[in-house]
Amino acid sequence: MNTLRNKVQLIGHVGNAPEILTMESGKKLAKFSIATNETYKNNKGEKITDTQWHNVVAWGKTAELIENYVPKGKEIGVEGKLTSRSYEDKDGIKKYITEVVCNEVLLLGK
Repeated sequence: MNTLRNKVQLIGHVGNAPEILTMESGKKLAKFSIATNETYKNNKGEKITDTQWHNVVAWGKTAELIENYVPKGKEIGVEGKLTSRSYEDKDGIKKYITEVVCNEVLLLGK
């Protein structure tokens, strides 16, 4: 059960071209967002689509795979864990962010 403690799986479309960074060590980092959609009908019978955006980061070989095969708009599946962190923006204001640290990518669609 320990492997289920912090695990997330998402299928969605890449919202922007992945940003690829190469660290001083040579290790690669990929940063991008994916959109997931949920469709349901409200009490009036109208079809409603709820879109959620998720920030994703990937390291090493996974980042290289994303760099080579994942353009904007591509449907993918990601698996990883949720992490939260804080940082200061250019104005010195503390910001908080939750990201999926991706350890597996599944290429879907065309």
